Amino acid sequence: MRLLTVTHFYETHGGGIERVAGHLNRQFVKQGHQVTWAASADQTLPDQQTAAPVPMPCFNGIERLSGLPMPILGITALRRLAAAIRGCDMVIVHDALYLSSIAAMLLARWYGKPVTLIQHIASIPFSNPLLRQAMSVANRCVTRPMLRAANQVIFISDTTRRAFAGVTFRAEPLLLFNGVDASIFRPAPVKRTDSLLFVGRFVEKKGLSIIRAMAAARPDWHVVLAGRGPIDPDNWGLANVQVLRDRAGSSLAALYRSAKALILPSVGEGFPLVVQEAMACGLPVICGEETSRGDPAAKAWLCPVDVDLSDPAGSAARLTAAIEALAMTPDHQSAMSAYAIRAYDWQKMAALIGNHSGIAATRQPTALAASSNPA
Repeated sequence: MRLLTVTHFYETHGGGIERVAGHLNRQFVKQGHQVTWAASADQTLPDQQTAAPVPMPCFNGIERLSGLPMPILGITALRRLAAAIRGCDMVIVHDALYLSSIAAMLLARWYGKPVTLIQHIASIPFSNPLLRQAMSVANRCVTRPMLRAANQVIFISDTTRRAFAGVTFRAEPLLLFNGVDASIFRPAPVKRTDSLLFVGRFVEKKGLSIIRAMAAARPDWHVVLAGRGPIDPDNWGLANVQVLRDRAGSSLAALYRSAKALILPSVGEGFPLVVQEAMACGLPVICGEETSRGDPAAKAWLCPVDVDLSDPAGSAARLTAAIEALAMTPDHQSAMSAYAIRAYDWQKMAALIGNHSGIAATRQPTALAASSNPA
Protein backbone atom coordinates (compact mmCIF):
# COMPACT_ATOMS: atom_id res chain seq x y z
CA MET A 1 0.00 0.00 0.00
CA ARG A 2 1.17 3.54 -0.73
CA LEU A 3 0.94 5.40 2.59
CA LEU A 4 1.31 9.14 3.11
CA THR A 5 2.05 10.37 6.62
CA VAL A 6 1.28 14.03 7.39
CA THR A 7 2.72 15.84 10.43
CA HIS A 8 3.52 19.46 11.25
CA PHE A 9 7.28 18.74 11.51
CA TYR A 10 9.76 15.92 10.91
CA GLU A 11 11.13 14.05 13.92
CA THR A 12 14.35 16.11 14.09
CA HIS A 13 12.10 18.84 15.50
CA GLY A 14 12.13 16.77 18.70
CA GLY A 15 8.43 16.63 19.57
CA GLY A 16 6.64 13.49 20.67
CA ILE A 17 4.15 13.45 17.78
CA GLU A 18 6.95 13.67 15.23
CA ARG A 19 8.96 10.94 16.96
CA VAL A 20 5.92 8.64 16.95
CA ALA A 21 5.39 9.27 13.23
CA GLY A 22 9.03 8.41 12.53
CA HIS A 23 8.83 5.13 14.45
CA LEU A 24 5.61 4.13 12.69
CA ASN A 25 6.93 5.02 9.25
CA ARG A 26 9.98 2.78 9.76
CA GLN A 27 7.66 -0.07 10.75
CA PHE A 28 5.44 0.55 7.71
CA VAL A 29 8.52 0.29 5.47
CA LYS A 30 9.56 -2.98 7.15
CA GLN A 31 6.05 -4.33 6.57
CA GLY A 32 6.36 -3.70 2.84
CA HIS A 33 4.44 -0.45 2.41
CA GLN A 34 5.61 2.39 0.18
CA VAL A 35 5.82 5.34 2.57
CA THR A 36 6.05 9.09 1.98
CA TRP A 37 6.10 11.76 4.69
CA ALA A 38 4.86 15.33 4.25
CA ALA A 39 5.95 17.89 6.85
CA SER A 40 7.48 21.33 7.22
CA ALA A 41 10.71 21.76 5.26
CA ASP A 42 12.15 23.62 8.26
CA GLN A 43 14.00 20.53 9.61
CA THR A 44 16.42 17.85 8.46
CA LEU A 45 14.59 15.46 6.15
CA PRO A 46 14.09 11.78 7.03
CA ASP A 47 16.25 9.10 5.39
CA GLN A 48 14.89 6.57 2.91
CA GLN A 49 14.66 3.89 5.63
CA THR A 50 12.08 6.08 7.33
CA ALA A 51 10.10 7.52 4.39
CA ALA A 52 10.42 9.39 1.12
CA PRO A 53 10.15 13.05 2.21
CA VAL A 54 7.68 15.57 0.85
CA PRO A 55 9.09 18.80 2.35
CA MET A 56 6.53 21.60 2.54
CA PRO A 57 7.86 25.18 2.69
CA CYS A 58 6.19 26.82 5.70
CA PHE A 59 6.31 29.99 7.76
CA ASN A 60 7.30 29.06 11.32
CA GLY A 61 7.22 32.46 12.98
CA ILE A 62 4.49 31.45 15.45
CA GLU A 63 6.77 28.93 17.15
CA ARG A 64 9.71 31.31 17.21
CA LEU A 65 7.58 33.99 18.86
CA SER A 66 5.38 31.93 21.20
CA GLY A 67 6.75 28.39 21.33
CA LEU A 68 3.54 27.05 19.75
CA PRO A 69 4.57 24.69 16.90
CA MET A 70 2.12 25.87 14.25
CA PRO A 71 3.79 26.17 10.81
CA ILE A 72 1.74 27.98 8.16
CA LEU A 73 1.65 26.39 4.72
CA GLY A 74 2.14 28.40 1.56
CA ILE A 75 0.97 27.74 -2.01
CA THR A 76 4.01 25.59 -2.85
CA ALA A 77 3.41 23.46 0.24
CA LEU A 78 -0.24 22.91 -0.68
CA ARG A 79 0.69 21.92 -4.23
CA ARG A 80 3.23 19.38 -2.99
CA LEU A 81 0.74 18.01 -0.45
CA ALA A 82 -1.97 17.71 -3.12
CA ALA A 83 0.39 15.83 -5.44
CA ALA A 84 1.41 13.46 -2.63
CA ILE A 85 -2.23 12.75 -1.79
CA ARG A 86 -3.11 12.08 -5.42
CA GLY A 87 -0.32 9.50 -5.56
CA CYS A 88 -1.13 7.59 -2.36
CA ASP A 89 -3.65 4.93 -1.41
CA MET A 90 -4.24 6.20 2.12
CA VAL A 91 -3.38 9.27 4.25
CA ILE A 92 -2.28 9.02 7.89
CA VAL A 93 -2.70 12.34 9.70
CA HIS A 94 -1.16 12.92 13.12
CA ASP A 95 -3.31 15.19 15.30
CA ALA A 96 -6.15 17.30 14.01
CA LEU A 97 -5.40 20.91 14.86
CA TYR A 98 -2.34 21.57 12.73
CA LEU A 99 -2.89 23.48 9.51
CA SER A 100 -1.11 20.71 7.59
CA SER A 101 -3.58 18.19 9.07
CA ILE A 102 -6.61 20.28 8.08
CA ALA A 103 -5.26 20.77 4.56
CA ALA A 104 -4.54 17.04 4.22
CA MET A 105 -8.08 16.14 5.32
CA LEU A 106 -9.69 18.55 2.84
CA LEU A 107 -7.47 17.45 -0.04
CA ALA A 108 -8.00 13.76 0.77
CA ARG A 109 -11.76 14.26 0.71
CA TRP A 110 -11.43 16.10 -2.63
CA TYR A 111 -9.42 13.28 -4.19
CA GLY A 112 -11.43 10.50 -2.56
CA LYS A 113 -8.57 9.09 -0.45
CA PRO A 114 -9.26 7.40 2.92
CA VAL A 115 -7.84 9.09 6.01
CA THR A 116 -6.66 7.58 9.28
CA LEU A 117 -6.42 10.26 11.98
CA ILE A 118 -4.13 9.48 14.92
CA GLN A 119 -5.19 11.82 17.74
CA HIS A 120 -2.49 12.35 20.37
CA ILE A 121 -3.83 15.15 22.59
CA ALA A 122 -7.13 16.66 23.70
CA SER A 123 -6.95 20.13 25.25
CA ILE A 124 -4.01 22.12 26.60
CA PRO A 125 -4.82 24.15 29.75
CA PHE A 126 -2.52 27.07 28.96
CA SER A 127 -1.77 29.49 31.79
CA ASN A 128 -2.97 32.30 29.51
CA PRO A 129 -6.81 32.39 29.65
CA LEU A 130 -7.06 33.65 26.06
CA LEU A 131 -5.04 30.69 24.81
CA ARG A 132 -7.18 28.31 26.87
CA GLN A 133 -10.32 29.73 25.33
CA ALA A 134 -8.83 29.58 21.84
CA MET A 135 -7.94 25.91 22.39
CA SER A 136 -11.47 25.13 23.52
CA VAL A 137 -12.98 26.80 20.45
CA ALA A 138 -10.48 25.06 18.14
CA ASN A 139 -11.34 21.62 19.54
CA ARG A 140 -15.05 22.30 19.13
CA CYS A 141 -14.83 23.80 15.64
CA VAL A 142 -11.91 21.85 14.16
CA THR A 143 -10.87 18.73 16.09
CA ARG A 144 -14.34 17.22 16.48
CA PRO A 145 -15.29 17.76 12.81
CA MET A 146 -11.92 16.25 11.79
CA LEU A 147 -12.62 13.20 13.97
CA ARG A 148 -16.03 12.83 12.36
CA ALA A 149 -14.58 13.13 8.85
CA ALA A 150 -11.80 10.54 9.23
CA ASN A 151 -12.40 7.03 7.91
CA GLN A 152 -10.57 5.66 10.95
CA VAL A 153 -9.63 7.36 14.22
CA ILE A 154 -6.90 6.08 16.52
CA PHE A 155 -6.37 7.41 20.04
CA ILE A 156 -2.96 6.84 21.64
CA SER A 157 -4.27 7.58 25.14
CA ASP A 158 -7.36 6.71 27.12
CA THR A 159 -7.34 10.29 28.43
CA THR A 160 -7.65 11.63 24.89
CA ARG A 161 -10.24 9.03 23.95
CA ARG A 162 -12.50 10.02 26.84
CA ALA A 163 -12.11 13.73 26.08
CA PHE A 164 -13.86 13.17 22.76
CA ALA A 165 -16.63 10.91 24.01
CA GLY A 166 -19.86 11.51 22.13
CA VAL A 167 -18.27 12.23 18.75
CA THR A 168 -19.94 10.27 15.96
CA PHE A 169 -17.28 8.34 14.05
CA ARG A 170 -17.37 6.67 10.65
CA ALA A 171 -15.87 3.52 12.17
CA GLU A 172 -15.26 2.34 15.73
CA PRO A 173 -12.15 4.18 16.96
CA LEU A 174 -9.14 2.26 18.24
CA LEU A 175 -7.10 2.77 21.39
CA LEU A 176 -3.49 1.95 20.46
CA PHE A 177 -0.57 2.88 22.69
CA ASN A 178 2.71 4.06 21.21
CA GLY A 179 5.46 1.49 21.08
CA VAL A 180 8.86 1.21 22.72
CA ASP A 181 12.03 -0.14 21.12
CA ALA A 182 12.76 -2.87 23.66
CA SER A 183 16.19 -3.52 22.15
CA ILE A 184 17.23 -0.07 23.44
CA PHE A 185 14.84 0.86 26.26
CA ARG A 186 15.17 -1.88 28.83
CA PRO A 187 16.75 -2.28 32.29
CA ALA A 188 20.51 -2.67 32.66
CA PRO A 189 22.75 -3.34 35.68
CA VAL A 190 23.75 0.30 36.13
CA LYS A 191 24.00 2.07 39.48
CA ARG A 192 21.38 4.80 39.70
CA THR A 193 22.30 8.33 40.76
CA ASP A 194 20.15 10.83 42.66
CA SER A 195 19.54 12.87 39.51
CA LEU A 196 16.03 13.91 38.56
CA LEU A 197 15.46 13.64 34.82
CA PHE A 198 13.17 15.59 32.49
CA VAL A 199 12.92 14.57 28.83
CA GLY A 200 10.95 16.54 26.27
CA ARG A 201 10.49 19.81 24.44
CA PHE A 202 11.40 22.94 26.40
CA VAL A 203 7.95 24.55 26.16
CA GLU A 204 5.37 25.89 28.61
CA LYS A 205 2.98 22.94 28.62
CA LYS A 206 5.76 20.58 29.71
CA GLY A 207 5.89 22.35 33.07
CA LEU A 208 9.32 24.00 32.70
CA SER A 209 8.28 26.84 35.04
CA ILE A 210 7.39 24.25 37.68
CA ILE A 211 10.73 22.46 37.34
CA ARG A 212 12.52 25.79 37.57
CA ALA A 213 10.71 26.68 40.80
CA MET A 214 11.41 23.22 42.24
CA ALA A 215 15.11 23.33 41.32
CA ALA A 216 15.47 26.82 42.81
CA ALA A 217 13.87 25.68 46.08
CA ARG A 218 16.03 22.55 46.28
CA PRO A 219 19.59 23.48 45.25
CA ASP A 220 20.75 20.17 46.77
CA TRP A 221 18.97 18.22 44.02
CA HIS A 222 20.64 17.62 40.67
CA VAL A 223 18.17 18.14 37.81
CA VAL A 224 18.95 17.00 34.26
CA LEU A 225 16.86 18.38 31.39
CA ALA A 226 17.24 16.49 28.12
CA GLY A 227 15.66 18.14 25.09
CA ARG A 228 15.45 21.48 23.38
CA GLY A 229 12.96 24.21 22.54
CA PRO A 230 12.23 27.93 22.77
CA ILE A 231 12.75 27.99 26.55
CA ASP A 232 16.45 27.87 27.48
CA PRO A 233 17.03 26.49 31.02
CA ASP A 234 20.69 27.56 30.76
CA ASN A 235 19.38 31.09 31.34
CA TRP A 236 17.89 30.17 34.71
CA GLY A 237 21.23 30.65 36.45
CA LEU A 238 20.78 27.52 38.59
CA ALA A 239 23.97 25.57 39.30
CA ASN A 240 22.06 22.36 40.02
CA VAL A 241 20.41 22.28 36.58
CA GLN A 242 22.18 20.50 33.72
CA VAL A 243 20.93 20.78 30.13
CA LEU A 244 21.59 18.03 27.59
CA ARG A 245 20.53 18.37 23.98
CA ASP A 246 20.12 15.95 21.07
CA ARG A 247 19.90 12.78 23.15
CA ALA A 248 18.13 9.89 21.47
CA GLY A 249 18.26 6.12 21.26
CA SER A 250 20.94 4.49 23.41
CA SER A 251 22.22 7.80 24.82
CA LEU A 252 18.69 8.63 26.01
CA ALA A 253 18.20 5.13 27.41
CA ALA A 254 21.41 5.59 29.41
CA LEU A 255 19.87 8.66 31.06
CA TYR A 256 16.70 6.72 31.94
CA ARG A 257 18.77 3.92 33.49
CA SER A 258 20.96 6.19 35.60
CA ALA A 259 18.40 8.65 37.06
CA LYS A 260 16.40 8.48 40.27
CA ALA A 261 13.09 9.42 38.63
CA LEU A 262 11.57 10.93 35.52
CA ILE A 263 9.75 14.18 36.33
CA LEU A 264 7.16 15.35 33.81
CA PRO A 265 4.83 17.99 35.34
CA SER A 266 3.14 18.57 31.99
CA VAL A 267 -0.44 19.24 30.91
CA GLY A 268 -2.46 18.70 27.75
CA GLU A 269 -0.79 15.45 26.80
CA GLY A 270 -2.16 12.04 25.98
CA PHE A 271 0.42 9.49 27.03
CA PRO A 272 3.91 10.85 26.22
CA LEU A 273 6.37 8.45 24.66
CA VAL A 274 9.03 9.40 27.22
CA VAL A 275 6.84 7.97 30.00
CA GLN A 276 6.66 4.62 28.23
CA GLU A 277 10.41 4.60 27.52
CA ALA A 278 11.19 5.40 31.16
CA MET A 279 8.86 2.62 32.35
CA ALA A 280 10.58 0.13 30.04
CA CYS A 281 13.93 1.10 31.59
CA GLY A 282 12.54 0.59 35.11
CA LEU A 283 12.67 4.30 35.96
CA PRO A 284 10.01 5.62 38.40
CA VAL A 285 7.80 8.26 36.76
CA ILE A 286 6.29 11.33 38.45
CA CYS A 287 3.85 13.02 36.10
CA GLY A 288 0.68 15.09 35.91
CA GLU A 289 -2.64 13.54 36.95
CA GLU A 290 -3.92 13.66 33.37
CA THR A 291 -0.86 11.85 32.01
CA SER A 292 -1.11 9.14 34.67
CA ARG A 293 -4.53 8.15 33.28
CA GLY A 294 -3.26 7.60 29.73
CA ASP A 295 -3.01 3.84 30.15
CA PRO A 296 -5.36 2.55 32.88
CA ALA A 297 -3.35 -0.67 33.22
CA ALA A 298 -0.16 1.30 33.93
CA LYS A 299 -1.60 3.77 36.43
CA ALA A 300 -0.49 1.68 39.43
CA TRP A 301 3.15 2.30 38.49
CA LEU A 302 2.91 6.06 37.94
CA CYS A 303 3.07 8.75 40.61
CA PRO A 304 0.53 11.49 39.76
CA VAL A 305 0.89 15.14 40.74
CA ASP A 306 -1.72 17.90 40.53
CA VAL A 307 -0.26 20.34 37.98
CA ASP A 308 -1.44 23.94 37.51
CA LEU A 309 0.63 26.02 35.08
CA SER A 310 -0.83 29.23 36.52
CA ASP A 311 0.61 28.29 39.95
CA PRO A 312 4.24 27.21 39.41
CA ALA A 313 5.16 27.59 43.09
CA GLY A 314 2.27 25.47 44.34
CA SER A 315 2.80 22.85 41.65
CA ALA A 316 6.53 22.79 42.45
CA ALA A 317 5.74 22.17 46.13
CA ARG A 318 3.50 19.23 45.18
CA LEU A 319 6.18 17.89 42.82
CA THR A 320 8.79 18.19 45.60
CA ALA A 321 6.55 16.29 48.01
CA ALA A 322 6.05 13.51 45.47
CA ILE A 323 9.79 13.19 44.92
CA GLU A 324 10.45 13.05 48.66
CA ALA A 325 7.75 10.40 49.12
CA LEU A 326 8.93 8.28 46.18
CA ALA A 327 9.27 4.64 47.20
CA MET A 328 9.52 1.96 44.55
CA THR A 329 10.99 -1.45 45.25
CA PRO A 330 13.22 -3.27 42.74
CA ASP A 331 10.49 -5.87 42.25
CA HIS A 332 7.99 -3.09 41.50
CA GLN A 333 10.39 -1.56 38.96
CA SER A 334 10.97 -4.94 37.30
CA ALA A 335 7.23 -5.56 37.00
CA MET A 336 6.73 -2.11 35.48
CA SER A 337 9.51 -2.68 32.95
CA ALA A 338 8.17 -6.10 31.98
CA TYR A 339 4.70 -4.65 31.42
CA ALA A 340 5.96 -1.75 29.28
CA ILE A 341 8.11 -4.00 27.08
CA ARG A 342 5.19 -6.41 26.61
CA ALA A 343 2.39 -3.85 26.11
CA TYR A 344 4.08 -1.13 24.03
CA ASP A 345 5.10 -2.52 20.64
CA TRP A 346 5.79 -0.45 17.50
CA GLN A 347 5.48 -3.43 15.16
CA LYS A 348 2.09 -4.41 16.57
CA MET A 349 0.85 -0.81 16.51
CA ALA A 350 1.89 -0.31 12.88
CA ALA A 351 0.32 -3.61 11.82
CA LEU A 352 -2.98 -2.74 13.48
CA ILE A 353 -3.02 0.68 11.83
CA GLY A 354 -2.38 -0.92 8.46
CA ASN A 355 -5.11 -3.51 9.00
CA HIS A 356 -7.72 -0.89 9.94
CA SER A 357 -6.73 1.81 7.46
CA GLY A 358 -8.58 2.43 4.24
CA ILE A 359 -11.90 1.37 5.77
CA ALA A 360 -14.80 2.22 3.47
CA ALA A 361 -16.49 5.48 4.34
CA THR A 362 -19.86 3.81 3.85
CA ARG A 363 -19.75 2.15 7.27
CA GLN A 364 -22.44 3.34 9.64
CA PRO A 365 -21.31 6.17 11.96
CA THR A 366 -20.80 5.21 15.57
CA ALA A 367 -20.82 7.34 18.71
CA LEU A 368 -18.09 6.69 21.26
CA ALA A 369 -19.49 6.50 24.77
CA ALA A 370 -17.30 7.61 27.64
CA SER A 371 -17.31 4.13 29.14
CA SER A 372 -16.60 2.18 25.94
CA ASN A 373 -13.26 0.51 25.21
CA PRO A 374 -12.37 0.66 21.52
CA ALA A 375 -9.10 -1.17 21.91
